[in-house]
Amino acid sequence: MIRKLLSYLIPITIYKNKSSWSKSIEVTWANGELVLDSENTNYSYGSLQRILRLGLKKIGFRQIKAMNKILVLGVAGGSVIKTLVDEVSFKGAITGVEIDPDIIKVANSYFKLNQIPNLTIVITDAFEFVLQANEKYDLIIVNIFQDTKMPNFLFENFFTQKLCFLLQKKGFILFNTMVLTEKDNLRNKKYVEEFYQPDFKLATIPRVEIHNELILIEKIK
Repeated sequence: MIRKLLSYLIPITIYKNKSSWSKSIEVTWANGELVLDSENTNYSYGSLQRILRLGLKKIGFRQIKAMNKILVLGVAGGSVIKTLVDEVSFKGAITGVEIDPDIIKVANSYFKLNQIPNLTIVITDAFEFVLQANEKYDLIIVNIFQDTKMPNFLFENFFTQKLCFLLQKKGFILFNTMVLTEKDNLRNKKYVEEFYQPDFKLATIPRVEIHNELILIEKIK
């Protein structure tokens, strides 16, 4: 494909639109691969896929492959789901929660998300989904952004407590955060310092792709 080859020289945007939740949704050929971007940041594939792949490697592909249920909060184009299916060879059930129906339409059209047989997409607010949920998961991936902003509820203790409640024994939470300012840095530092859940441990993977920090929470009992 000519556009794919040319993208090694210059990014080529093939789709651009907006939704009620995003000022801009762009699908672009960049360095030989399709990526999904918002106005100011990468939403799926590209750098975001590298970030979350690193987090999954920290947990261990073999360990993830043996899991039964995974919850993904913030689907966008579905790059982490593609990593789970194509690289980890995960065969269990994946539930993806996404607030923006328009971005799921793009993911289906350009990234074939609707062709993944073990995936269920729920169009709703992640905050409401988590508060109402009771099903247990082996891995919860939190990857929620509105362009470069992160909703405050992600860092509130009661939300973290509920996520921990939804974990199976020996389960993991993989939380992708964006750190652009000193305020963001202090927010993450406060979150880590104040984290306390019996039978859980927390670790960070700082400055992934310059502006991202991964937080990994493990249920040890």
